[in-house]
Amino acid sequence: MPEAATSPNVPEIPDKLFFRIGEVSSLLGLEPYVLRYWESEFPSLSPKKSGTGHRLYRRKDVELLLRIKHLLYEKRFTIDGARQHLQLEAKSAHQKDIKQEQQDLFSDPLPEIRRELAEILKMMKK
Repeated sequence: MPEAATSPNVPEIPDKLFFRIGEVSSLLGLEPYVLRYWESEFPSLSPKKSGTGHRLYRRKDVELLLRIKHLLYEKRFTIDGARQHLQLEAKSAHQKDIKQEQQDLFSDPLPEIRRELAEILKMMKK
């Protein structure tokens, strides 16, 4: 959430594990029916349900809702446009992670091995 995090009107998310829909609603300044509608429009938004059927939002859900609100209300995206934008962000982040893993996996270990062998050799000569 890089763009929304720098905005001065982003609310501080309390340090809790779960939030009820009323808490999230007042935190974001939106009606609960808007949150329920967004659940149906954004597949990545999926709050857990308690045993009594109440929605329990995790911190990542609240952060995603803040991002959605930013895209819809401040950037003036359509629902479809915001959905596509979030999917592209997730895809590029995933590709970036894969690229980093590949770099880590295929980095040249020889200099490190040589250094360790030289240290072992020094210890053996003593």
